[in-house]
Amino acid sequence: MTQQTIPLASDARERFLLAIADAVPAERLSEIHFFPPIRQGTLETGVAVVAAAPEGEAGERHVVFSARYRWTRKGPERGKWESEVVAEADAPLVTVEAVVRGVQQRANEAVEPERMSGDDARTRISDARCRVTP
Repeated sequence: MTQQTIPLASDARERFLLAIADAVPAERLSEIHFFPPIRQGTLETGVAVVAAAPEGEAGERHVVFSARYRWTRKGPERGKWESEVVAEADAPLVTVEAVVRGVQQRANEAVEPERMSGDDARTRISDARCRVTP
């Protein structure tokens, strides 16, 4: 798990996307499904399901990652950011949708997760890195 203190002015989704890109090279990303963040007390947590092409391989199978972040929004540890991206399985891309539905059902979440294509993720990662790189 990585830990860093981040400026509060940054967008949580952008930071989450950059944390995912730190763990999975952007060129491998096929799609990311972001679930709505949950705020409880001083904390905000977020979850995503990430599908990525296996390193050095082309084909129908993808590595499926779970991604999580925890952001302390208030209190003495305000600004603390923790994120984790873990490879969970490999499966065809069509199976990722079933995984997303399963997470949605277990969380009893009525809102659809936001799907971001690999191309869109790469564009947003590039734009975000340009903003934070001097």
